[in-house]
Amino acid sequence: MRLALVTLFTLALRLPAEVALEPAFGKLTFNQPVAISPVPGAKDRLLVVEKNGTLQVVEGVGKASQSKRKVFDITEPRDGKLETQGESGFLGVALHPNYLKKPQVFVYYSLKIEGKLHQRVSSFRLKDVSTLQVDLSSEQVLISQLDPAGNHNGGDIHFGPDGCLYISAGDGGGGGDPFDSGRQIADRFLAAVFRIDVDRKSGNLPPNPHESVGKLPSGEPAYLVPGDNPFVGVTSHRGQPVDPSKVRTEVWATGLRNAWRFSFDPKTGACFAGDVGQNLFEEINILVPGGDYGWSVLEGDHTFNKKDPSGKKGMPAKGDHAVSKFQAPIHEYDRKLGNSVTGGVVCRGARVPGLEGAYVFGDFASGRIFALHKKGSGWQSEQIAKDITVAGFGHDPSNGDVLVASLAGQVKRIVRK
Repeated sequence: MRLALVTLFTLALRLPAEVALEPAFGKLTFNQPVAISPVPGAKDRLLVVEKNGTLQVVEGVGKASQSKRKVFDITEPRDGKLETQGESGFLGVALHPNYLKKPQVFVYYSLKIEGKLHQRVSSFRLKDVSTLQVDLSSEQVLISQLDPAGNHNGGDIHFGPDGCLYISAGDGGGGGDPFDSGRQIADRFLAAVFRIDVDRKSGNLPPNPHESVGKLPSGEPAYLVPGDNPFVGVTSHRGQPVDPSKVRTEVWATGLRNAWRFSFDPKTGACFAGDVGQNLFEEINILVPGGDYGWSVLEGDHTFNKKDPSGKKGMPAKGDHAVSKFQAPIHEYDRKLGNSVTGGVVCRGARVPGLEGAYVFGDFASGRIFALHKKGSGWQSEQIAKDITVAGFGHDPSNGDVLVASLAGQVKRIVRK
């Protein structure tokens, strides 16, 4: 008993101190902020994506006062109409990691073309790298995927440590994967995280032909596929034959229902993702090249029963990953805690004792914010704060604080209470 008490006391010392949320940038507010993105190399500014179609740069981060300035507006796309209802809208942004020499910004947004919904990834040129103002006339479409439903759009984009652009896409929407996207790696840009080479480096590969792939004025594909992508050259998937000429070789990780937010640990490069569940379980994954995360065979770490998705006839058993070869989530939680996970970031700031190294994420529906710690061979989660409509996470570039975007209109920071 004494040993148990000592162990509990030691564990308590390692847990984060009580934390609070406070406005990150004084009195600055935003119009439905959904994502926070860095300005590579900058310690005093960052980008905030507003779901309604605008992008703000916040200046003076870490200083006595801050200001914001609109640098981009996609509310009137050149070939369609921006769609902002439900889970659609302006959803993600990433500056080129070498934007000072390659002045480009990459965006993910939803639009309707002739009344049909599309999810699009495009690049734009910067008019001026010092102001980050975007040239609206310079759009180059990379991917424009026809979307069968308005939900499960993913929408996050990041440059990885390798300089490639990573893009998340949901399964196309509906309930229970009605479009059978989870098990597919051919013919569609759905239910996966994709990895592409926007610099078109020598030695990389053209993507397999598809109407969704953007074209340069020369007629060539607007991007290349890294030659080491895990599904290049495959002839089977989930035990079924596939035509390698139709495989979406852009796929990096597959079998994801809706990886709404993912991120790379700035220290280790590990890729963490929150995958939104159906009716019973939310999950956190560490994505690996070629990983298949099991949707819609699995929901979280459990078997998904399409005939009883709510578990009314009995809770499903855990999946047998040794047999299925699916990647197991590192963490799941049930409807007692929430029902729409918002993937977060690994905290590498040191201002909140006990939080450094934890993966901080939230739940959009319940507002709960959690810290997930590695404990031996497993992971341990605890609730550390609560807010409303938690839609995205990021870092304060000046000190490493974890930032939280709420659709209610604020970006907040996690601080020691």
